[in-house]
Amino acid sequence: MNILAFESSCDETAAAVVRDGRTVLSDVIASQADMHAVYGGVVPEIASRKHVEAIAGLADQALARAGLTRADIDAVAVTYAPGLIGALLVGVNFAKAAAYGLGVPLIPVHHVRGHIAANYITHPELEPPFVCLCVSGGNTMLVDVRDYTDMAILGATRDDAAGECFDKVARVLGIGYPGGAPMDALAQGGTTGAMSSPVPTWPTRRWTCPFQASRRRYST
Repeated sequence: MNILAFESSCDETAAAVVRDGRTVLSDVIASQADMHAVYGGVVPEIASRKHVEAIAGLADQALARAGLTRADIDAVAVTYAPGLIGALLVGVNFAKAAAYGLGVPLIPVHHVRGHIAANYITHPELEPPFVCLCVSGGNTMLVDVRDYTDMAILGATRDDAAGECFDKVARVLGIGYPGGAPMDALAQGGTTGAMSSPVPTWPTRRWTCPFQASRRRYST
């Protein structure tokens, strides 16, 4: 089965063709990082407009690089949540139109489940059950992956996600966007123990694993 897939949950537009769930035939991305760097973070309206401009061309590129035609596509997949609502709508509506035009099924994909499933591509030997720490710009959670489609959230952020914390602190420090790489470079030249950091507290009534990045952001 050949699946044409789209991702537009934040500031990057992506299209890919995947065969039988694990073989990536093509993967193309249009990044907006340089544009949003001017503002120190993602501007949702700009992101949405840039998705509109890029997505059709990326679909054609993905098919061309995979060596396939539209007639070879058996289904269309798209990220439906979580993410920036305007950005998501661009991808979802384009995918709906593509699926309708091709006469194939539309497969909605949860953004975080997609992050977890990507590990099966980079690590073909990986099989459930396992525990996955999923850290991104908008989400931080610990997931109990019981089977390929059976998952349970053990803990998630109560406020800011880790990636959001990096970007906001980087903006205050004036070291650029995205903030992860420049902040890591600063940390490599730092002194261990030079600054104190709040110690997370864990609930005692039941076994959960909450995250709170805002405390670290404010302390920084």
